[in-house]
Amino acid sequence: MASLSGISSRTPLALFFFFCCCCCFAATASAQLSSSFYNASCPNALPIIQSAVKAAVAKERRMGASLLRLHFHDCFVQGCDGSVLLDDTSSFTGEKTAGPNNNSLRGFDVVDAIKSKLESACNQVVSCADILAVAARDSVVALGGPSWTVQLGRRDSTTASFSSANSDIPRPDFNLTDLISAFSNKGLATTDMVALSGAHTVGQARGLLHSDQQLHGGGSTDSQVSSYAANSAKFFGDFASAMVKMGSISPLTGSSGEIRTNCRKTN
Repeated sequence: MASLSGISSRTPLALFFFFCCCCCFAATASAQLSSSFYNASCPNALPIIQSAVKAAVAKERRMGASLLRLHFHDCFVQGCDGSVLLDDTSSFTGEKTAGPNNNSLRGFDVVDAIKSKLESACNQVVSCADILAVAARDSVVALGGPSWTVQLGRRDSTTASFSSANSDIPRPDFNLTDLISAFSNKGLATTDMVALSGAHTVGQARGLLHSDQQLHGGGSTDSQVSSYAANSAKFFGDFASAMVKMGSISPLTGSSGEIRTNCRKTN
């Protein structure tokens, strides 16, 4: 699989096929998110995250795709609330061992390191959910892809859902109709689905799945895929816009949830 760093000079059709096999999003909700949320309370928050992500991607390029995927999988279940980061306990089963996530998601150690640095800089201010959102953007940029303004102010959930992680993530055998329906049910348009599927170029290819092929198999999304293949700037713009939209799916704000001091467990 080509990386986003090579898209400007060559944009293969494989550019658009990645998370169709695993993307499903909680409904988008209007919320009090702001790009300047931490300007006063933790002014170095974004530079701290960016520095850690750049170092992690420089050490292992595939980590960029892993951090991006964590943000997707977080937003798919219960919205963008950091629930995917919670470890199982004797009395609690989180999302990490659900079918789509088990032995698949990675990058938790990078998130832990970022959280530790942020806690030292500004204790219990920056949420784990926001770390995932910013790290996803910084990962794409580190791999040569587009940037976008991340809206901030998400809070962390005190719950997770093993069952929703299993039920809300589309199966790899979904056809185009199934994919369109899954995204539409969660507030994302078909154009968002195709654009977000461009994340397939981040990291290393493991072969196209059935659902990947549905985006350019004689159906209604063929023209959009072809337009992206011919115009990487258009893809970059649509991908960035779709990431902002996805990042605003059902966040916890205000007094809802909490700000975890450890992303792996509730306070």
